[in-house]
Amino acid sequence: MYNRTPDRAGMAAGVPAPSAPHVTWRASLDGAVYGQPLLIGSLVVVATGNDSVYALDSTSGNVAWHARLGTPAALSSLPCGNIDPLGITGTPVYDQSAGIIYVVAETSDFRHTLIGLSVTDGAVKVSRYIPMPDGPANEKNFQQRPALAIASGRVYVAFGGLYGDCGQYHGAVVGVPLSGGGPLVQFVVPTGREGAIWGTAGPVAGPDGSLYVSSGNGDQTSGGQSYDGSDSVSRLTPGLRRASFFAPATWADDNARDLDLGSTQPALVGGDSLLITGKRGTGYLLNATRLGGIGGAIAQAPVCQAYGAPAVSGNVVYVPCQFDGGITAVAVDAAGRRLTVQWRGPGNANGSPVVGGGVVWVTDWEGGTLYALDPVTGKPLHQVALGAKLPHFSSLSLAGSHAYIGTLTGVVAVGGV
Repeated sequence: MYNRTPDRAGMAAGVPAPSAPHVTWRASLDGAVYGQPLLIGSLVVVATGNDSVYALDSTSGNVAWHARLGTPAALSSLPCGNIDPLGITGTPVYDQSAGIIYVVAETSDFRHTLIGLSVTDGAVKVSRYIPMPDGPANEKNFQQRPALAIASGRVYVAFGGLYGDCGQYHGAVVGVPLSGGGPLVQFVVPTGREGAIWGTAGPVAGPDGSLYVSSGNGDQTSGGQSYDGSDSVSRLTPGLRRASFFAPATWADDNARDLDLGSTQPALVGGDSLLITGKRGTGYLLNATRLGGIGGAIAQAPVCQAYGAPAVSGNVVYVPCQFDGGITAVAVDAAGRRLTVQWRGPGNANGSPVVGGGVVWVTDWEGGTLYALDPVTGKPLHQVALGAKLPHFSSLSLAGSHAYIGTLTGVVAVGGV
C-alpha cells in the first residue's frame, strides 16, 4: 500500500545505503502514473490516468500484464479540474491474503468503480460501483485522489473534488467489503459543500483500528456561523463513525482563504500522537485518541505550507513543503508539548518523502530530480536527473537496491539506492 504500512510511515525495510544512484530503465505507458508504485514480489504495479493497470518486471521494466478498465473522463467533459484524462489517480492497494490488487477507476460516464484484479494476470475478480453522496447528477464533481486502504475486511476509498472546487460535492470516505458484495459504510464531511478529502496518502490507520483523515475547507467562512465539520482531522471507527475531531481555531478564516488542512494527511508518531500541517503553514500536534475539537492541539508551531504525504522515522516527521522551502524535518516531543524544526532541505525538493537505506528520499516534481538527503542535516548526498516530468505530490517506492517513481508518461527505475 501507499508508504508500505497502514500508518503510512514511509519506512522501507532492507534497503542498503545508496551508492552512485542512476537510472536503470524507463517504461512508457498509456498515461500518467499519479499514485505511488506498488512493489509486489518481482512486480512493479502501477495505475494510469488512462484507466489502465500495469504489472512491470522490476528488473527490466517489461510488461508482465496490462488491464484496461474503461475509458477515462476527458477534462473537456468536466466542470473544472487539471488532470486530463481523469481515470485512476489514487494509489492502489494489495490484499496479500487473496492476491488481489484494488483500484478505483473513473470512467467517461463519471462513475467511480472499485475493481479488484488478480496479481497473477490482471483478471478482474471484484467490481463494485461506488455511489457519490451528492447523487448521480453531481458525480462529475468528485475526484478519487487519495491512496486506498485495507482494514477491518474493507477497502476504504476517500473522495474530494476537482481542482477548482466546482459544483456540489462533499468530502467522503466509503468502505467497501473486500468481496465487493454487501453493504457499504460511509463518512461524509458535515458541511454544506466541499470539505474535500484529497491528501494523497489516504486514510492513516492507528494501532487500535482507528482511521484518520484530513479534510479541506467547507462553505462556512464566518466565525459567527456554526462550525461545519470541515478544515479538520477526523478519527473514524472502522464503521466510519466520527469518534473525535480537531479543527484549528482559525477554521473560518482557513475556509474563507482556502488554507485547509486537507493538503496533507496526518502523520502518526509513536502510536499516540498526530502531526498535521496544511496550507496555512502551521503544524499542529494532536492526541491521537482525543483529537481536541476546535483549537484543541497539544502544541502548534510554524512549519511550512505542506502538500502531499509526510514520512515518519522515530519522533521525526519529514514534511513535504512548497512555496516557503522544500522538505522539512520536524521533531515531535509529545511529552514536552513541543514541535521543533530541525532542518529544511533543498527548496525544490517538494515531493512526498520516504526513508530507507539511512537517507531521506524525495523528488523535485517540477524539475524531475530525485534527491537522497542526510537525515541529520537535510543536505543532499546524491541527486539523479530522472529525464521525465513528474506529477504533483510525486512519491516513490523502494525495494532492494532500487527506487521506482511514477511519471507523467510511465515509470522510472533508479538503481544504486
